[in-house]
Amino acid sequence: MTTVVSDTGVGPLLRRWRERRRLSQLELALRAGSSARHVSFVETGRSRPSEEMVLRLAEHLEVPVRERNALLLAAGYAPRYAESPLDGPRLEALREGVERLLRGYEPFPALVVDGSYTVVAANRGVELLLSGLPGHLLTPPLNAMRIALHPEGLAPRIRNLREWRGHLLSQMERQIALVRSDPLRALYEEVAAYPPPPRTGGVPEEPEPEPYPYFALPLRIEHGGRVLSFVSSISTFNTPMDVTVAELAIETLMPADPGTAAYLRSLADAPGEAGGH
Repeated sequence: MTTVVSDTGVGPLLRRWRERRRLSQLELALRAGSSARHVSFVETGRSRPSEEMVLRLAEHLEVPVRERNALLLAAGYAPRYAESPLDGPRLEALREGVERLLRGYEPFPALVVDGSYTVVAANRGVELLLSGLPGHLLTPPLNAMRIALHPEGLAPRIRNLREWRGHLLSQMERQIALVRSDPLRALYEEVAAYPPPPRTGGVPEEPEPEPYPYFALPLRIEHGGRVLSFVSSISTFNTPMDVTVAELAIETLMPADPGTAAYLRSLADAPGEAGGH
């Protein structure tokens, strides 16, 4: 993804972010330690904000790191946040830490995706769930949304596909509302248009039980002749100072019932099983 700078200056960009957050000029000014008059002057172009003010307003507007660089450029300042290659020396400690985390979570699935849902790292628990998928979905770069929703991907195996698909699409919609990313929007349009997968040979999709027996929406997926249930948790890095790091997300799939946990542990204990997928 590339940073896009509006030719209308920093003021209109800040105004759009403020309106997106549903804040008045006075509310933003109070949070940023400024005045509504100064915020108004910045938004209309009557006053050029300092670099510090741009960053302070961006912080209180919860502007993503990539977009903060765009605001700085529009205001005539150099970008503040680097965008380091994930495989570069600057992020070596990050890579090692993430790899330890993923391995430590085994035998349960965990993966890391970037801002376009490209899988940048995954553990053997994820490999287990992906066993048997066609090669065109598993050819790098893997995309988590395509794998989950493609008719030849995991979709035919997901027992509560309607609910899980709605969850994933809503997640993408929230992200699109936060960042200006043509690749992300194109991905959303692609996966949202996928036809329902054929269920020949599979178990029909389950109706949603009432009341729901889980504390969060589970992913219920067929594997090895049984149904495994997971609850997803997504973590990001606190106060990132690099665009690449800011757009990484670590997703862990927690077993939602004792049977799922016991089954995955049994595979991990069997020689060659967990790592053979």
